[in-house]
Amino acid sequence: MDSRVSELFGGCCRPGGGPAVGGTLKARGAGGGSSCGGPKGKKKNGRNRGSKANNPPYLPPEAEDGNIEYKLKLVNPSQYRFEHLVTQMKWRLQEGRGEAVYQIGVEDNGLLVGLAEEEMRASLKTLHRMAEKVGADITILREREVDYDSDTPRKITEVLVRKVPDNQQFLDLRVAVLGNVDSGKSTLLGVLTQGELDNGRGRARLNLFRHLHEIQSGRTSSISFEILGFNSKGEVVNYSDSRTAEEICESSSKMITFIDLAGHHKYLHTTIFGLTSYCPDCALLLVSANTGIAGTTREHLGLALALKVPFFIVVSKVDLCAKTTVERTVRQLERVLKQPGCHKVPMLVTSEDDAVTAAQQFAQSPNITPIFTLSSVSGESLDLLKVFLNILPPLTNSKEQEELMQQLTEFQVDEIYTVPEVGTVVGGTLSSGICREGDQLVVGPTDDGCFLELRVCSIQRNRSACRVLRAGQAATLALGDFDRALLRKGMVMVSPEMNPTICSVFEAEIVLLFHATTFRRGFQVTVHVGNVRQTAVVEKIHAKDKLRTGEKAVVRFRFLKHPEYLKVGAKLLFREGVTKGIGHVTDVQAIAAGEAQANMGF
Repeated sequence: MDSRVSELFGGCCRPGGGPAVGGTLKARGAGGGSSCGGPKGKKKNGRNRGSKANNPPYLPPEAEDGNIEYKLKLVNPSQYRFEHLVTQMKWRLQEGRGEAVYQIGVEDNGLLVGLAEEEMRASLKTLHRMAEKVGADITILREREVDYDSDTPRKITEVLVRKVPDNQQFLDLRVAVLGNVDSGKSTLLGVLTQGELDNGRGRARLNLFRHLHEIQSGRTSSISFEILGFNSKGEVVNYSDSRTAEEICESSSKMITFIDLAGHHKYLHTTIFGLTSYCPDCALLLVSANTGIAGTTREHLGLALALKVPFFIVVSKVDLCAKTTVERTVRQLERVLKQPGCHKVPMLVTSEDDAVTAAQQFAQSPNITPIFTLSSVSGESLDLLKVFLNILPPLTNSKEQEELMQQLTEFQVDEIYTVPEVGTVVGGTLSSGICREGDQLVVGPTDDGCFLELRVCSIQRNRSACRVLRAGQAATLALGDFDRALLRKGMVMVSPEMNPTICSVFEAEIVLLFHATTFRRGFQVTVHVGNVRQTAVVEKIHAKDKLRTGEKAVVRFRFLKHPEYLKVGAKLLFREGVTKGIGHVTDVQAIAAGEAQANMGF
């Protein structure tokens, strides 16, 4: 992590912003696949065409892995060739975890050749047969004409192929929603999930609030979850045509779960907990067009960078501003994104073609940052955001997912409820392994460092029943009559075979992002590691007496209340007032059950 990200936490940003890493990215054709692993059937080499009068347009060469496939044409293949193409489609769908993009009329080396209308029609017919064979659906994303040394019109067609994996109910993507207070986060989510525009006075957000004081103040203070579905044809499925969340899940092949986080500075600890514990795939940073980068916007941007969460930006309330004001806000964002601490390439999305390109490039490069300008009242450019979310592929590859599923079960406890006639229920994320109904697990650590046995009675995902939970998925687990008083946020539920280790003392390599004076031994901070959130004291700073903003060191911390379950290599973020730092755990001093109270100084 570049220590210069500390500028985002420590005050104002220089207007010049430092050297740019590139201008605003204009819409371009989608490139090769993402860097996943796995072999693929060998394909013929792209033909090497000679030089033409016009410079031929190119895409990046096709990648052997990833979920993007180039095909020059698919006209009347033999039965053997057809079976090979079907196998190839299965591989691309596996790489994209249920989604693949086919570029028809493109050679393997990326040359945009294009096809005449009759050849394109035959190729799409073959692609449709291939999709039917594997049980997938296809949607044409866009068509582009290629004007390149040809008297007859030639086109490139980009097609989305989607198939829900056999072991899943739907494709799932988690998006954390960040931004300053009053920037319109809850209103935007209300418009997307309820299917009705806002009236300009916050009507759309009322269904999202969880507490009376949130309704009265209009400000989110807790973490809430909202869902938006897309069917196999890319059409939106939300509460406008479905009464319950279960109906939305049944009608959708892809689900976007929005994690609505607080924007006010006094609820910053809740926002950090949401980012560290719920493991979002990406983040949506909302910026009000009439105020620009204000309040906690810069801090939320810094948190996303520090935790390496990919993000895109939505500029809201454009209906309240003149066009020049919106353009000024966009230029301000571009300057900040190009700063040395960010190193992002902004991409302004102004058309459906831009939205398709932005979704594909956002998944392929962590430096691309799409920017949308929209209104939740007039609905301006709202469809562009929906197109982006529909096409946005999973940002983790299938190989990583398979490796996590092979490990022992580990479920992070983030929320605890008591439900009438159900009993104790916990919510959280399965970080590794597989969890099924009826599984026997252990939960802990308790204050004395013990792990207690329990049984998973039932599972729900997105408010609908689910029998099997896989690594990376969030859910709620019913635990029957297990005593709620024995549970707390920050615990883990793991397989008994794991023999989990706990600690009250650990060491971490940190970067001090911001501190007003000097960071010394004895300083107390709130430490966030995954779903763990607890106050710890600095016991020792190795090789140094004190730290200043931007400096690195290995620091030993001791938890003040109770031991926690930590793993070496886990990302760490700590804060206290304006003091903030990031790092990763390098060592844990494991303690046995029963020794916890002695080690905590009790």
